[in-house]
Amino acid sequence: MAMAFLLLALALLGISIVTRGNGALESVPDLERAMYRVIQGSPCVRLLSMQGESGCANPGRDKIVAPLQRLTKLEFKTKGAVAVLLPYSLFHSFLDKTLHDPSFAAQVAGVLVEFADNANRSVNSNPDSKFPLAEFAPYSNKTYQWNPLGTDVLQKRYNFPVYLLSPESTRGLREIAAENEARNAKYPLQVAEFDVVMQTTKSGTHTSESCLKEGSCLPLGGYSILSSFSSITSKPTLLVLAAMDSISFFRDFTPGADSPLSGLISLLVAVDALSKADGIHNATKQVVFLVCNGEAWGYLGSRRFLFELEYGGGSAFGFNMSHIDQILEIGSVGQAVENTFYGHVQDKHASASTKEIVASLKRSAESVNAQITTASSENPGIPPSSMMSFVQKSDSLTGVLLEEFDTSFKNKFYHSLFDNADNLNPESIVAASSIVARAIYQLAMGDSSAKLDSVAVNSSLVKDLISCLLTPDPGMNCPLVTGFITPAQPVPNHYVGVVTGAPSPTPSDDLLDDTTRFIWNFLADRTRRLDAGECSKDCKGQDQVCVGATGQGRGSCVVSTTRYVPAYSTRLRYKSGNWELLPVGSGDFMDSIDPVWTESFWKSLTLRVYQQERPSLNGMLLLAGCSVTVASAVSILATRALFRKRLKSA
Repeated sequence: MAMAFLLLALALLGISIVTRGNGALESVPDLERAMYRVIQGSPCVRLLSMQGESGCANPGRDKIVAPLQRLTKLEFKTKGAVAVLLPYSLFHSFLDKTLHDPSFAAQVAGVLVEFADNANRSVNSNPDSKFPLAEFAPYSNKTYQWNPLGTDVLQKRYNFPVYLLSPESTRGLREIAAENEARNAKYPLQVAEFDVVMQTTKSGTHTSESCLKEGSCLPLGGYSILSSFSSITSKPTLLVLAAMDSISFFRDFTPGADSPLSGLISLLVAVDALSKADGIHNATKQVVFLVCNGEAWGYLGSRRFLFELEYGGGSAFGFNMSHIDQILEIGSVGQAVENTFYGHVQDKHASASTKEIVASLKRSAESVNAQITTASSENPGIPPSSMMSFVQKSDSLTGVLLEEFDTSFKNKFYHSLFDNADNLNPESIVAASSIVARAIYQLAMGDSSAKLDSVAVNSSLVKDLISCLLTPDPGMNCPLVTGFITPAQPVPNHYVGVVTGAPSPTPSDDLLDDTTRFIWNFLADRTRRLDAGECSKDCKGQDQVCVGATGQGRGSCVVSTTRYVPAYSTRLRYKSGNWELLPVGSGDFMDSIDPVWTESFWKSLTLRVYQQERPSLNGMLLLAGCSVTVASAVSILATRALFRKRLKSA
């Protein structure tokens, strides 16, 4: 009888002997791999601020399982919640509809976004708002559209998981979705299982304040880099800025090529050119370079830098705001039309020092057959940039922001995964680098008639930096990067990340991402004043740093004023192994609007697909299993009784 029930259960399960290669399944892991298909992709994760949640996650503590259905227009083919397979061209409009149509959103169990290459990218791929970070603007017009193509879906809250699929997973899931459609949504169906459960959901902490107190999240942040050709003294200072981080819907796909890495690349190439210029180490005006991290998340880097200057933090090494005479920021410069760039200033009645920067930029542009035009006076002020932090801090901290656009962003893929290397014109970056390097040289030497031809940029370095920082192959495994560091991840990514330990002016490598470590090494190498022997980690001499120490070889001790500067919210303090939220400082406007971005912890982020039988079969299987158990127990008892009886009769 037991055998009959067992055969019935096996029939209901529909289990057959499955072979792998030339052999049968030999273990539970083999069986699991045969039953489940693990899907490769990048998840959208849960972020928090003082105002609440944004990003994506499972709505509760449990995994989500739903039938897979592919949409080619914003209409569901069946009733009930489904895992939506979606072409990228529909992604932004789909998200917008979930935000404004509750009945539509109720049918979304999860979203799987198909991979799209550059040839198939949609113009509707600009997820940020029309005025990014408007709350930080040092003027009253917060509705101006610097980013007119913005769909404003980036920092909203979605109560369902979202994955960006790999090319291979996209092809596979299209086939699976077609199978489901062919069955007319009748069982057995292929279902997607999402495990994107966030710790903040489990702990019920839905703001940065509550999750930091509970320990269910970490603050966004990292490290900026400060560098100079000379020891920082009380001489008047030209501060040259660029940002190094970006933002996108999927944290692991954040290229930020034009915005902001084209500006960063221009700064690095300009530093390289200036390192070969006569007299730069003994210039009349000291030049300080600041590469800011966390700028896409409320100007974390520039605001923390100013905080260090004001309150004498160790990472600033004696540099203070009174030293700053002029500021030049390099913004998006990778798409200039006919090498025409625009100089943006906050004060339409610019100071003499600001006018001097503009004049130097114009002379430099003329020397390389480019053009600098003053941005339109109809603009409300400077566009979104690190400069906003400086202007908000003090009216005297103003300068010039160099951009590729006049009245609105030229970058159609601003803060999108399509803002990649193909979104750049290398010649535009070469021109910007030349203009910046020659303008800095004039301002540093205090000589408007300086021989500009002696400052020549390396156009090959522009191409190398694009290849290293913005392409998957060779990516961070390129010779330029591996000459300085051993990268942890070959594919570059420019999401700021989280601060995992106590902030320090001398952080260990495990607390730094590859891009930050590379930029620090590059700047230390190019601004070095003296070589002082080999090193494997640290150097003992004053102002000596170890450059180029990798897992494969030793580095060099050089004398350089290149330092890390922590980049995290000025409203946070790390104390006794925990993060504390500080009250808003008296009269500090930037603190009062600081969102204090954090990222939730999670245990795992997985996505898999498998075949699911009709729900009624589960009851039948349970009944069959129970029957087998009961029958087995009865058989055992009967067999024991029979043996006892025979033993007694014997």
